[in-house]
This record gives sequence, structure tokens and C-alpha cells, in this order.
Amino acid sequence: MPVIKSTALGRQERDILYAVGCGLRDDEIATALAIPEDAVARHLARILAALGLRDRSAAIVHAFDTGLVVPGRGPRRQPTSPLPPAVGRRVPVPRLRISLLGPLRAWRDGRPLDLGHLRQQAVLAALAMYPGRTVSRQELLDGVWGEQLPNTNVVPVYIYRLRKALCTAGGPDAVIERDRNGYRLVPGAVAVDVARLEHLVTAADAAEHTGDLTRAVRACARALELFHGEPLAGQPGPFAELERLRLTERRVVLVQRKLGWQIRLGQHSEAIAELTALTVTQPFNEPAAAMLMRALYLSGRQADALTVYDRTRRRLADELGVSPGRLLRQTHRTILRGDDVRLGLTGTTR
Repeated sequence: MPVIKSTALGRQERDILYAVGCGLRDDEIATALAIPEDAVARHLARILAALGLRDRSAAIVHAFDTGLVVPGRGPRRQPTSPLPPAVGRRVPVPRLRISLLGPLRAWRDGRPLDLGHLRQQAVLAALAMYPGRTVSRQELLDGVWGEQLPNTNVVPVYIYRLRKALCTAGGPDAVIERDRNGYRLVPGAVAVDVARLEHLVTAADAAEHTGDLTRAVRACARALELFHGEPLAGQPGPFAELERLRLTERRVVLVQRKLGWQIRLGQHSEAIAELTALTVTQPFNEPAAAMLMRALYLSGRQADALTVYDRTRRRLADELGVSPGRLLRQTHRTILRGDDVRLGLTGTTR
């Protein structure tokens, strides 16, 4: 099937394809373009049909392949139909940075900000995790307090205090705005490390698709550098707990993907050091153990590779009462056979 260029689409559909290529979800695209979320889904279905694409992942790849989004250099352009700012208000240039991939921190023009006590910080975290998305008062109450709801209407008070803490020095613009549905961070006003993480992951995916594993490793390494401890460390509430688990798992998956690419590139020594540390902190992580076995074997250390298998097998049996899974068993058999070709392809982590 011939590839149809994105220029065959209408203006709004090109904007939606661009946003999909940047890794935005349907609700985020709807917010950015000021259209209903179900309209985004309808447009995306037409885009896939017009371009002969299988699914959303294929649309992301198409956006990179056609140059609509440029890996490693950020978006080539902004959507042509952004959400219009409120009358008389200019959307500020991002002078504010918020970090969620560790203890919650914020800086304005490089200076750290005092974000108040933990519940107030947790309200900001709920807004910053998906900048531009409106979060209702009830969502904030459920996410920050859970079943221990406050006796007073504290959410507007916390929003007021956060606005004062985050506002641009010498400027009238508020970083947090309210609409009829709730509160949100003003689009484009804040740089959040989680958004940067997803952009780098998208760039790594595109580089892998083109076969440029060196660039994929580089993008993935830059994404991992954004983590500086446990995500949302110490933040209270169900929302922070769920996001902490999700982002921690996200980090492990990214580490494994990067190391898998490094093994395919022949960077065995570099991969062994990281995989050894990973298997110590996660002794039941079978994909990591399998990758360590492959890296050791390909470095000429067959005995060490088999030791990793025996150690992991004993831990699984003694502490969990289970046997090694198919991936670990297959890697073990492959090493015993000395099947180098299959060894290099088995168990790639996605």
C-alpha cells in the first residue's frame, strides 16, 4: 500500500496527528484544540483510514517518518489551532519548572519555590501530572484525601496559595486557572519533567523503528536521567500512590529497554554493570535476569550466566514457591546449546 502523506489531511486532522506523534492522549488533545474528546477519536479514526495505518502506534511512527515530529529535537511546530487564551491574558513563556520524578520540587527562573505543606503539594502534583487537563474539585478531594475528606472547603484555599507561590515575579498571569469544570495548569506556562519524559520515550521509539539503536539508547538514557529518587516521594493520597507505582514501573521498563538495545549493539560490559545492580534490587525480575545471562554469555562468561540462572531459580522456589518462567528457561537452554543467533534475539524487553 503506498504511503499517503500527512498533507492529504485537513488542517485539524494534521494538528491531531501532530499531537498524537508527540504522545498526547485524546483528552489532552481535546484540551489543546478546544474540541470534544469524542471528536478527537472520530478524527483519529479517519486519519488512520486515510493514511492506511493500523493503529495509534503506527500513527506515531508516521508522524516521525514524515517529519511532522522530529526525534530528539522536539516538535517542529505547534498545532495551528491552540486553545485560545482568556481575553486580556497572555499565556506566559515557561519560566516555571516542576519536577515529579522524585520529591516534588518547583523552580521559577532557577530559584526553588516554597510549595507549602504536603496536602497543598499533593494538589499541585495532581494538576502537574497532566498539565493542561482540567481536574475537578471532587477529583482533587478523592485523589489527595481519599476517604479522609477535610471538614472545610480547603481546595480553593490551597489553589490560592499555590497561585501566589507559582506566579511569575512582576507579572499578573496566574499559572493555575479555573473553568466551570475545575482547575488546571495554564497550557505552556509550566515545564514538567513527566511531559519531557514522555517526549524522550517517543523519540526513542521512533529511533528504534528506523533502526538507529544508538540514538534510541541516547534518548532513553536522557529520559532516565530525569529520575532523581522515588517519584512523588512522600506525597500523600491515593493519586500520588498510584502515580508513584506507575512511574516506578515505567522507569524499570525503560531501563530494561535501554539495556536490551545496548546488548544488541554489543555493549555487553556496560549492560552487565547496570543489569547486575537491577537484579540485586529486583531479585524476582526474570526479564532482567535473562538479559544479564545473555550479556554475560556474549562476553564469554558462560559459567557466570548459568550462576545467575541457578540463583534466580532458587530464589523463586524458596521465596515465592514458583519455577522460572518460559523466558528464563529458554535463555538457559539457549546458553547450554551455545545458540548465539537465538541468544541475541530472545527476550527483548518492550
